[in-house]
Amino acid sequence: MRLAFWRAGKDKAVVERAVSKSKAEAALKAESTKPEPTKVEAKPAPVVAKQAAVESGDIDLHALGAALARKRGWIIVPTVLALVASIAAVNLVTPRYKSESRILIDGRENVFLRPNSDRAEERQALDAEAVTSQVQLVLSRDLAREIIKKNKLAERPEFDPVLQGISPLKSLAALVGIGRDPFSMTPEERVLDAYYERLQAYAVDKSRVIVVEFQSADPDLAARVANSIAEGYLVLQQSARQDQAKNASQWLSGEIDNLRKKVSEAEAKAEDFRSKSSLFVGTNNTTLSNQQMGEVNTQLNNARALKADTEAKARLIREMLQSGKPIEASEVLNSELMRRLSEQRVTLRAQLAEQSSTLLGNHPRIKELKAQLGDLETQIRDEASKISRSLENDARIASGRVDSLTASLEQLKKQATSTNGQDVQLRALEREAKAQRDLLETYLAKYREANTRETIDTAPTDGRIISRAIVSNTPAYPKKLPIVLIATIATLLLSSGVVVTGELLRQTAPRAAAVFTPAPAAVQTQAAVRQEPVVQPAVEPFVEPVVEPVIAERAPLQPEMTADAGVAEFAEIEQLADSLRAAGPGAKKVTVLGTAPGEAVTLSALTLARHLAREARVVVVDLAASSPTIAAVSVDASSPGLAELMQGEASFAQVITRDKLSRLHLVKAGRPGFDRSLLQSPRVGLAIDALLRAYDHVLLDAGGASDLPAELLTTNARAVVVPDASMAPDARTQMCEQLKAVGFSEVTMLSRPVQASDAVEPPRVVAA
Repeated sequence: MRLAFWRAGKDKAVVERAVSKSKAEAALKAESTKPEPTKVEAKPAPVVAKQAAVESGDIDLHALGAALARKRGWIIVPTVLALVASIAAVNLVTPRYKSESRILIDGRENVFLRPNSDRAEERQALDAEAVTSQVQLVLSRDLAREIIKKNKLAERPEFDPVLQGISPLKSLAALVGIGRDPFSMTPEERVLDAYYERLQAYAVDKSRVIVVEFQSADPDLAARVANSIAEGYLVLQQSARQDQAKNASQWLSGEIDNLRKKVSEAEAKAEDFRSKSSLFVGTNNTTLSNQQMGEVNTQLNNARALKADTEAKARLIREMLQSGKPIEASEVLNSELMRRLSEQRVTLRAQLAEQSSTLLGNHPRIKELKAQLGDLETQIRDEASKISRSLENDARIASGRVDSLTASLEQLKKQATSTNGQDVQLRALEREAKAQRDLLETYLAKYREANTRETIDTAPTDGRIISRAIVSNTPAYPKKLPIVLIATIATLLLSSGVVVTGELLRQTAPRAAAVFTPAPAAVQTQAAVRQEPVVQPAVEPFVEPVVEPVIAERAPLQPEMTADAGVAEFAEIEQLADSLRAAGPGAKKVTVLGTAPGEAVTLSALTLARHLAREARVVVVDLAASSPTIAAVSVDASSPGLAELMQGEASFAQVITRDKLSRLHLVKAGRPGFDRSLLQSPRVGLAIDALLRAYDHVLLDAGGASDLPAELLTTNARAVVVPDASMAPDARTQMCEQLKAVGFSEVTMLSRPVQASDAVEPPRVVAA
C-alpha cells in the first residue's frame, strides 16, 4: 500500500516495510481464523406483531368492519327513518314557482339627447362596481313599495300571514325568541319581509346583465312580479333623470338672471373707464398709442436700413476710385451715361488694336486713339465720383430721417408709459366682463338642454330589458330528490360515524400492560442481535394483551462488552465524532484514508459521517472509487459523480444524493468506467470548497490516496487514518508523523478498521 503524498517524508522505506509486514500478517490471520457461517432461526410471533401494530397507532380495519356488520341495525334503522321523513316533508311543503327577467346595463344614452360636449366621444362602459350598484337599486325599498302596490301583494295571505291566521307552533317559537312575532310588526313590514324572502337579484359574472328572480306559490304571480320589477326599475331611472333635468333647469334659470345683470354692469364699467382714459382701440384690437408707436418703429427701422445701404455703396465706389480698380458697382453700371461711355471705350480699344497691327506706336493715329481712350477713362471716373457723392447725400438724408423718427418714437414711449396704468385697469375690467359673458353663454346652453330633456316623455335609462319572465310549471322549491338524498346519506354517514367512533374508543381504551423481560442473546459473528419478549397474560378476560414497549437510548458500554471488537470500534468512532463536533469550524474538512484492506476505509468514513449527521449537515465525498459501498447505501445508485461534474454532464444538485439509513448526503466519484484522471483536475478542489461553504462537515473518502493530489486532501483538513489491524505501533506512529509533515492540521489513528458488521449501529436495549 502506497500513499502518494508521503514522498516528502524522510523514512519512506521504513514505513513501506512496516506496511507490507502488517499486510502479510493480516492475511495469514484472516485465513486461520475464518469463522463458520451461523444460522439464525426466527420464531413467528403473530400476537406480538399484532400488539405492536395496535400500539404504533395503526387502525385495525378488520375490527372496524366487524363492528359495522355487528351493529348494522343501528345504521339501517335511522337511515330508513330519515328517508321516510324527508319524503313526507318535501311532499307536505307548499311548492314555489320561480320566474326570472334579465336587464342589460349598457349605460348608453341617445346620442341626440346628450350635451354638445359629449356627442363627439363615446362614453366608457360601466365597471363591476356600477353594475353592483344597479343591483342594489333593484333591491331598493322604494321600488319594492311600488311593486307591492301595483300587484296588490298586501292582500295575499302568502305575503301577509296574519290574513290566514298564525299557527300555534309559530306563536310558541316567537315567544321563546326563535322567530319574530307577526303581530308585533306593521303590515308593511310583514309584506316587505315576505317580498324580500322570495326576491333574488344578482349580476351575472363577467357581464353587465342583472338577473331578477321571484318565487311564489302562484306561477302567474311570480312571472308578473318579475316583469314588474324590471319595468319599475327602468321607470325609476327615467323619473330620476327627469327630476334631475327639472331641478337643473330651475337652478339655471335663477342663475341666468343674475348673470345678465352682472354682465351688463361689467361691460358698462369697462366702456366708461375707456372713455375717461382716452384708451380708444384701433385696428387689430390695440390702442391708438400702441398702434402709432408700432408704425413709427417700423419707419425707423426702414430709415436705418436705407442709411446703412447708401453709406455702404458710396464707400465701395470711393474705394474703387482710390485704388484705380475698374468700377463694377451696380449703381455705376446701371447708369445710362456710364453705359454709353463704356461702349465708346470698347470701340476705341478695338480701333487701337486694329491700327496697332499695321502702325507703330509713334504714329499720329495711334497717339490720337490713345488720347481719346484716356479722355473716356477720365469721364468714367468723374461720373463714378458723382454717383458716389449722390449716394453719400442720400445717406445723410436717411440719417436725418432716422434722427427725426427716433425723436418721435421717444415721445410716443413717454406717452405710452403714462397710460400703462390705466391700460392695466381697463384690461382687468374687460376680463371680468368677458368671464361673466362666457359664463352666461354656458348657462344659457345648459338651460336650453335641460329644458329640452325635461319635456321629453321617455328619458334615456342605463339599462334595457333583454329577457322577460314567463310562467313556469316546474316547482323551484323544494328540490325533492336532492333533499331526500342529502338527508338519507347524512343520516347513514352520521350513524356509521357513531359506530366507528365507539369502536375506535374501545380499541384505544387502557389495557393491562405487558412486561418485557430481555432474554439473553449470544453475540454471533455476522448475525444481528435478537431479543424475544415475554408477554404476561392480560388482566381483562377475553381481551388480547397489548404490549407497551419503551424504547430507551443506547446503553453505555459495560466493561464486560470490551471483548466485543465491533462494540469497541463503534464506541471509538462515536468518541471521534464527538471530538470533531466539539472542534467546530476547525473540523469542517476531514480526510479518511488508511492502509486497511477491503472496504474498511469506506465503512469507517460512513460510520463516522452518520454519527456526525445526527446534529449537523454532513456530506461524504468518494475519492477512492474502489468499493461499491457508496452506491449501495445511496438512494440513487445510478446517480452521476465528480467525474460527470468535471465534464459538465451533471450539476451539483444531480451529483449529491442521500443515505438510505440517515440524514447523510453522498457524492460519488463517478459512474462505473469513468476516467480517474478527472479527479486530479483543479476543478475538484473548487467543488470541495463549494461543499465546505454549504455543509458543516465534509468527509473525503480517500482510500489509499495513491493517485490523488496532496493539496486536495491536506489543505485545511484533519486526517483520520484507518490502519491495518496487524500494523505495528512504531509504524502507526511513523505514519502519523509523516501525515502531519505533509500538511494535515491533526491526525487521528483508529485502533482497528470498521468491519461490515460494525457499520450498522448496535441494537437499542428495550426496557420494560
